[in-house]
Amino acid sequence: MSDSEFTSSSTSEFDKVTYTEVGAEYAGQRLDNFLIRHLKGVPKSRIYRLLRKGEVRVNKGRVKADTRLKEGDILRIAPIRVAERGSPAVPGQQLKRYLAENILFEDDGLLIINKPSGLAVHGGSGLSMGVIEALRAERPSAKFLELVHRLDRDTSGCLMLAKKRSVLLALQQAMQRNQVEKRYTALVKGQWPKGKTTINAPLKKNQLSGGERIVRVDAQGKASVTHFKILQRFKDASLMDVKLETGRTHQIRVHCQFSGQPIAGDPKYGDVHYNESLRDSGLRRLFLHASFLRFRHPLSDDWVEVQADLPGDLKSVLTKLV
Repeated sequence: MSDSEFTSSSTSEFDKVTYTEVGAEYAGQRLDNFLIRHLKGVPKSRIYRLLRKGEVRVNKGRVKADTRLKEGDILRIAPIRVAERGSPAVPGQQLKRYLAENILFEDDGLLIINKPSGLAVHGGSGLSMGVIEALRAERPSAKFLELVHRLDRDTSGCLMLAKKRSVLLALQQAMQRNQVEKRYTALVKGQWPKGKTTINAPLKKNQLSGGERIVRVDAQGKASVTHFKILQRFKDASLMDVKLETGRTHQIRVHCQFSGQPIAGDPKYGDVHYNESLRDSGLRRLFLHASFLRFRHPLSDDWVEVQADLPGDLKSVLTKLV
């Protein structure tokens, strides 16, 4: 699935003075983050220019981007004319149908969907729309909807979104304390050694000359721990259950590369020749799927367990391996 398959166009204008009252669900949020969500389609650079020029006021006073909002605050936003911006995207019929059919869990505070491979969690970097923009467009009456965590664009599976700010903060804190069990299914190159169950290697983000972000194992990086269990062996591959202890960017992908057994279909950290050899088996994308979540719900304190079955395209690949 590609970003262009999911979107169509619409228009939106902010060319008049607007007043907005801050609800309880946004109490404590930074002003700039509130505006980025509220002023859909307005570039971030324009939003920060409004703040620098004092064209956004809170309770009639000038404010900075990092101002924390309080319930009942009144925002005055000056007219915004951005002639160069294009029409913001709205979800196409295919995406609407997919989102409606792939809700794994939902209640008053939380939404968990089975994200498809090929759809980013949010727009930007040339992508007109991601999961969060699509869901907000489909649920215009929702007072609050934010990503609890992220998945790489090519990774499919369980993705959590909070419908209340209290749920967002509680779940993010739980993840920092390793109180959310997150498991993935991955196909890796070669025979995974039976005794190798944990990779503990610090990771550091690097920026390449072309602007591409890459992550590498580096002694100066952040502590990163991943646990592995063999699910099935094939002649030249191993199907793995992967459990995250920490949640660094590209952690599973880099740890597998570091181990000498990269994930099948990984265009950034994988083995080009191995990936090419799997094309006859039908593998056209990263073989990484967020399969399982387990945590205590912040509102009820009940345990929540959610499982997303392996997608059909990945199941089909496995049937062709020996």
